[in-house]
Amino acid sequence: MPLMMSEEGFENDESDYHTLPRARISQRKRGLEWFICGGWKFLCTSCSDWLINICRRKKELKARTVWLGCPEKCEEKYPKNAIKNQKYNVFTFIPGVLYEQFKFFLNLYFLVVSCSQFVPALKIGYLYTYWAPLGFVLTVTVVREAVDEFRRYKRDKEMNSQLYSKLTVRGKVQVKSSDIQVGDLIIVEKNQRIPSDMVFLRTSEKTGSCFIRTDQLDGETDWKLKVAVSCTQRLPALGDLFSINAYVYAQKPQLDIHSFEGTFTREDSDPAVHESLSIENTLWASTVVASGTVIGVVIYTGKETRSVMNTSNPKNKVGLLDLELNQLTKALFLALVALSVVMVTLQGFVGPWYRNLFRFLLLFSYIIPISLRVNLDMGKAAYGWMIMKDDNIPGTVVRTSTIPEELGRLVYLLTDKTGISGYIAVLLCTSFLLKHCVTITVKNAL
Repeated sequence: MPLMMSEEGFENDESDYHTLPRARISQRKRGLEWFICGGWKFLCTSCSDWLINICRRKKELKARTVWLGCPEKCEEKYPKNAIKNQKYNVFTFIPGVLYEQFKFFLNLYFLVVSCSQFVPALKIGYLYTYWAPLGFVLTVTVVREAVDEFRRYKRDKEMNSQLYSKLTVRGKVQVKSSDIQVGDLIIVEKNQRIPSDMVFLRTSEKTGSCFIRTDQLDGETDWKLKVAVSCTQRLPALGDLFSINAYVYAQKPQLDIHSFEGTFTREDSDPAVHESLSIENTLWASTVVASGTVIGVVIYTGKETRSVMNTSNPKNKVGLLDLELNQLTKALFLALVALSVVMVTLQGFVGPWYRNLFRFLLLFSYIIPISLRVNLDMGKAAYGWMIMKDDNIPGTVVRTSTIPEELGRLVYLLTDKTGISGYIAVLLCTSFLLKHCVTITVKNAL
């Protein structure tokens, strides 16, 4: 639209224009003074904030047009279809593990005590008597976290290496799950996991529909009915998907797994075919095909799939026993400080009493047993290993070795599953806990 301005407005602009060079001259005179007096700090801060915002900037999610079997026609570059459940990488492993350990008062206390031995006035023993126990605790923790991280890496690699049939002009080819791109036509067999979010195009079932299991996505064990796009389902042969000029318009990726808006358009027909798409025409990732063989076009991959967007970032799990031990350490530290104050008081606060106070803190530091943390970490690792090697519960996987002792603290076991599946789940959990000498009360919440 053209901008409408009055004559008075133009006059004001001209007056401002005449005063502009004078303002520039005055700004030049005080520019060097401003830079010396602290302007460089402002510039450095602004540049650092700008770099941080660039690094943290998330890609804006947009709606997309996906051409059938033509990934090269995609307007943007979409994320790789790889599953990653690891908490650290090569550069963040050591700093991340150390941060998670020293945020607890127990480990931080022993770190401060050990570092105090580098001060000659506070040294009361050999360095190894303080650093060796702390180093052993940290070594056990780092090794345990490394083993857990390696197991997560192996599980991710196994999922990303699963082979799927990709439909091309030359026929079927085998591709890894991590190599699937937006626009690929993927064939998924019965009892096979769907690797990415897709629009349902064809099925081997004559009814033009199939059932999928979504228990890994929404926890529901009942099968969901999915309907193929009628335009592609009516095609005589599978290879005819490449003989048509069609595309899918899909909404931008979102969290809601129970809704979808899109359209299917075939341009080479007269008139053009437009078919609206809903949640019944979608196949979300991490679901399993329960009947027939399905063919779909990939619309979302990797971190843009519904299952990944509804998954929170992996965090370190802390058991109730660790929290109780941390609180107990704080109570013992207060008792230690009180005892040290009493000893300094009995001396009459003679001389450098504050130094004597700190030396008494070091002398009484053995009141807080670091061996308790060592035994706890080793016991957790041993308990997790025993659970996985138990012949009575084959196939059990301990996904984290930081909270296996929490099984022994269960009092109520709640389930919202009705019917035989929920009953079997309760019986299995109950038998496992009873086998490990745990007294529990089982309640089935209908």
